[in-house]
Amino acid sequence: MTAGLVLMAITTAVVLISINTGTIRLSPAAVLRTLFGYGTADENLVLFDYRLPRILITILAGAGLGIAGAVMQGISRNALADPGIVGVHSGAALGLIVFVSFFRTMDGPISLLIPQFAFAGGVIAACMIFAFTYDRSRGIIPIRLILVGIGIGAGISAFTLMLSLHLDETTYAFTARWLAGSVWGCEWVHVWTLLPWLLLLTPIIYWHSRTMDLLGLGDELAIGMGINLTSRRLLLLLMAVGLSSISVATVGGIGFIGLIAPHIARRLAGPSRQYFLPLSSLLGTIILTGADTIGRSLFMPISIPAGALPCPST
Repeated sequence: MTAGLVLMAITTAVVLISINTGTIRLSPAAVLRTLFGYGTADENLVLFDYRLPRILITILAGAGLGIAGAVMQGISRNALADPGIVGVHSGAALGLIVFVSFFRTMDGPISLLIPQFAFAGGVIAACMIFAFTYDRSRGIIPIRLILVGIGIGAGISAFTLMLSLHLDETTYAFTARWLAGSVWGCEWVHVWTLLPWLLLLTPIIYWHSRTMDLLGLGDELAIGMGINLTSRRLLLLLMAVGLSSISVATVGGIGFIGLIAPHIARRLAGPSRQYFLPLSSLLGTIILTGADTIGRSLFMPISIPAGALPCPST
């Protein structure tokens, strides 16, 4: 409880700092005045059209990546598991490259298809991983999940690089920044695209928190408790793929959050996912929003992709 309250306070502080960071500074009083409808035209433009949508995107995507990393570590029983490491982000990147190869634009209503393409790419990568890790007698083998995922991720990354060589200069520049972890989704339409996925998938994952705890104790004990290992691992894998793919579709190929946030949360709340899953989402929000704020302000007006900043150490 104490750790959760502290992290919520830190999250609030990071968000307030992010709102006040930029070429045009808004004081806390100006932010409150604008939120209640008494701001000037310039303050309304800066807050509601530029900063608030981007901050909400980093909040939602950071939470999604933190939870997805905790799920991957739970179903694989490996502390190094992360959607980026096991190849899910590589699949999402392939979906993006396929999208820009066909449509050649990231603007307007057509950009709403980017999350769908990224999700499809992540699902394809997950299906390949499942096919190579599944054993008819033992189901999904956790140790294979990591090793096969790394190999498939490397192969998909190579194929993605080959496709990107055929893009024009402008489109290639966008994809390069996306792969580096640049928060490109900065409009309200991207917020409404990302929000339903988290509202749908997060409660389902939390409902299965006890299942992930049992999976961490070993397959034999989980089977003895009446758990169908293959179906539960497959369901949780798809949930993690959905959260991570839709998140990286709007904030780029950021891979360290799903790895680091669950580790810190576990040290703060203990091994039970019922307690550290919410903390993992808060930590993901803090890390991503903080990294994006630093990247925007460090060499203002030139921004650095959030994924290019060094990640904190456990």
